[in-house]
Amino acid sequence: MMPRLGAKYPIEIETTSKPIADYQTDEYFELDLPVAPAVLVGDEIVVEGSNIPEEKVEGAIRRHLGLAEPESRKKSIIGRLLGG
Repeated sequence: MMPRLGAKYPIEIETTSKPIADYQTDEYFELDLPVAPAVLVGDEIVVEGSNIPEEKVEGAIRRHLGLAEPESRKKSIIGRLLGG
């Protein structure tokens, strides 16, 4: 997802990957960083501790760049019936 959005918008993408044990240390918590996995756009923590739909990441990127948010994708018939 991130390489695709990085190609679509003029932003720098930085990915940090460490073993889960590194994120569970007292030293990591003292840094006051978000719980992994996390997505940050500028100073905004878009999500921490869970996955996130691409549409939400794209919306945060567009806000950061001062662009209008993308239109929501149309819901399926079942999605509309279930109110999802």
